[in-house]
Amino acid sequence: MGRGKLRRPPQFGPAHRLLRSSPRRARRPRGRARGQPRGVIYFDVTQTGAAAARSGLTRVNRRLLAEFGPAAVPAVWRDGTLRRADNAAPVVPGAADWFLTAELFSEAERPGFAAFLAARRLRCAALFHDAIPLKHPHITWPKSVARHPAYLKQLAAFDRIFAVSAASRDELLGYWRWLGLATVPPVAAVALGADAAGTPRITVPVTPPAPPQLLCLGIVEPRKNQALLLAACAALWREGRAFELHVVGRMNPHFGRPIVAALEKLRAEVGPRLVWHAAADDAAVAARLAAARATVFPTLAEGCGLPLLESLWHGVPCVCSDLPVLRENADAGGCLAVPVGDVAAWTAALRRILADDTLHRDLAAAAVARPLPTWADTAAQIRSALR
Repeated sequence: MGRGKLRRPPQFGPAHRLLRSSPRRARRPRGRARGQPRGVIYFDVTQTGAAAARSGLTRVNRRLLAEFGPAAVPAVWRDGTLRRADNAAPVVPGAADWFLTAELFSEAERPGFAAFLAARRLRCAALFHDAIPLKHPHITWPKSVARHPAYLKQLAAFDRIFAVSAASRDELLGYWRWLGLATVPPVAAVALGADAAGTPRITVPVTPPAPPQLLCLGIVEPRKNQALLLAACAALWREGRAFELHVVGRMNPHFGRPIVAALEKLRAEVGPRLVWHAAADDAAVAARLAAARATVFPTLAEGCGLPLLESLWHGVPCVCSDLPVLRENADAGGCLAVPVGDVAAWTAALRRILADDTLHRDLAAAAVARPLPTWADTAAQIRSALR
């Protein structure tokens, strides 16, 4: 099968739309008896609790946990059982309790996890991100490629699944159909929050400084497609356009080196007009957003596309790939969608956003005026469903 298509699992190794339901083959989750109090949500932090990298998955986990507040108890899978993260005591679940995970996992990484799901000692829900390791294995972390088939199949043993977009929901349901699973849990698409660091939303268009700055957020790797962005910007600099490009994100150690080499080569030619911020915390990212004329997001594949949402939260227009998953949020305003992988089209789009003040003003006005979900909204949607 060609690139971008779901692939057969390997035969070796570990293998607005707020709540949209999945097909009628879905297994009905076990309900709560009338009058029964709402239970505890044991929130999985096995991997992300101590993670240092500012990955999308880590940010999703931490923002959700923060918004759940006292309704959620951090928990980890350790020594074959679910334990409280604060004192390592084994979890003793009640009938109304839930286990909620937004992490990736496999039986090899969590021995005994399949038996835990089968025992049904408490209800289980998961946040599903994407099927990118199956669709783009050639540019995905090898560990993720090996894990993903078994992970997707194991999700079918949960009671509820929340997908980070309608596109991701459809991918998961399609994969389950391809596997021929007779019974699957309901899958609902939920809106992820745009308020990445909990900062106040920009509600009035801001005039960015001169020279204009373009900002690219995301790990440096082929999937994020910074190579295309460098080519488009190089063409504009050769035209004499005065602007800066700021690339914010760590390098993918498996696939990012050629892109970093291209970035450093171009930086030697254009000097301070091209800046790579390999390590940036939330405050540094917010400062870069405050100075940006537009964010640029030439990605090849996403589960949701948080950089687009976060850009709009800061009132900054986003020039993004014309992917169905991104259009779920881009079509409401503030974005300029560009054909995926088309260097000429991207060069033209960046030229427009840099030179056309009317276009920029209209996009910025739309960005600050349109509705955007918050992480409090996301947590409320999920918590409401966990009854």
